[in-house]
Amino acid sequence: MKILKGFPATSNDDYQLNLLTLIKHAARSFGEQEIVQLLPSSEEVTRITNKKVYQRIKCLANALEGIGVKPGDKVGVLDWNTITHFELYYAIAGLGAVLLQMNPRLSAHDLSYVVNHSKPGIIVTAESLLPVAESIYDLIEGVERYIIIADKDSSAIETKLTPVYDYETLISDNKPEYDWQMIDEKAACFACYTSGTTGRPKGVYYSHRNSYLHSMQTAVSYNIGDKSSVIVFPAMFHAAAWGVPMLASLVGAKLVLPGAYSLTDMNAILKLMVNEEVTFTCGATTFFLAMLEEIRKMKERPDFSNLTILSGATEPPLAMMKGYHELTGAIVIQSYGATETTPFVTVNKIKTWLEDKLTLEEKWTLRAKHGYPITGVDIKIVDETGVEVPHDGKSVGEILVRGPWIAGKYYNSPGSEDRFTEDGYWRSEDMGMMDEEEYLKLVDRIKDLVKSGGEWISSVDMENEIMRHPAVLEATVVGVFHPKWDERPMALVVVREEDRATTSEEDIRNILRKTFAKWQIPETIVFVDEIPKTSVGKFDKKVVREQYKDIFRT
Repeated sequence: MKILKGFPATSNDDYQLNLLTLIKHAARSFGEQEIVQLLPSSEEVTRITNKKVYQRIKCLANALEGIGVKPGDKVGVLDWNTITHFELYYAIAGLGAVLLQMNPRLSAHDLSYVVNHSKPGIIVTAESLLPVAESIYDLIEGVERYIIIADKDSSAIETKLTPVYDYETLISDNKPEYDWQMIDEKAACFACYTSGTTGRPKGVYYSHRNSYLHSMQTAVSYNIGDKSSVIVFPAMFHAAAWGVPMLASLVGAKLVLPGAYSLTDMNAILKLMVNEEVTFTCGATTFFLAMLEEIRKMKERPDFSNLTILSGATEPPLAMMKGYHELTGAIVIQSYGATETTPFVTVNKIKTWLEDKLTLEEKWTLRAKHGYPITGVDIKIVDETGVEVPHDGKSVGEILVRGPWIAGKYYNSPGSEDRFTEDGYWRSEDMGMMDEEEYLKLVDRIKDLVKSGGEWISSVDMENEIMRHPAVLEATVVGVFHPKWDERPMALVVVREEDRATTSEEDIRNILRKTFAKWQIPETIVFVDEIPKTSVGKFDKKVVREQYKDIFRT
């Protein structure tokens, strides 16, 4: 990308933007602000202030340096959404090293590939994730030390990992003072690998500058400040929890961490959100669908009238967005992003001049889009020849993105060069369109579009229509081989337990007939108890296609 040189400025442009600045600022200016974590019992929380957590981070930095961590080294981390993980974020980055985010939900095959590809010398693991670390122990090379995070001394823990250090002992044995060095803002601080749904996981290495600027713009886009309380549902072991922990440090917001939560902890999570007066959260649509279902069952529903929910990974159904607003007062908005984009690149808010112009139903329709580009990001939609299509809300093409927190390449991944253009755009492989107001609408992943008889069908639009049915909890649509039509859509549908006896395939088709042509409607609708999901909470369409690949072959 050509850069036009102008007259030299007098600014101190060599003063680096790095993550260490954020936690130092949080400890200095918002020292008494709390970080709160739900404990494994799901009944109690632990609290620590920014000032005290920064002291522990300095102890940890001394400890890591003492066992050999140097600038440019990678340190693998297996941990949940915890205070210890937060400490590791800053201590590792502050040393000029790279925190390798290890997704414990990956298969041993994929996780060992990630470790061998990135080559960390140390792995830090929570005691509860020791089985994951042990499952790859004989498959990986170059890891010289392990650190275990536990409530008891790690010497009392039986493990095949060796040599082992105790996390809390390392902190207690070191001083809460550290002479931080100025880190090059272009140095990597986090390494995140794509979830591997299309081939091998690919490495995306976020720079300090990348993460710093992403945090600043996210705060502005979502109106988050020191009076905010934010809970982190995106996994801290993937895409740096969508940048929310760093965002909290930047603005002095209360940071709420759910620990090793699961869908079975939903009542505890809701109680935590109420008690900590959470005002902002984000996460996978599938998680918020499950949360809404739990809220429907409650006699006394939480008042979330001050809560903004940012739903991502897959498009939130309009029925879910309306459900939260009607039952709790919460506003659900969506954004567009990916591992390669840190992730936020759009924000969906109703622009001021549209407030009075649009009807209530038109506003809901607008909220079903992914929003307009946030400052600093360029998005364009191109056809198969690379020519940009009109922003008319109808013309569909591939979504291309570039900006200061967008990947410019994958780490050590020969053959992936075609995912990036010469002028700096990342090719998303998502199909979408933009309207005259620059609101982006994702149509589908290129690989998930159903091509039936030479015509395209959007699986995303069909899924959202199915989930309008009041009995439906979840739905996914995939294209499956058909001997006559090349592909035909089929749907997997999860129905509420109380409605299973009274909900039929024809009920689902009837709701689709309102918006889809007759030839588009699936002949095959399968009711299931659960839809397969990826390690980051998306519907795993690759698995679904494999499971049902022969359904039309008879």
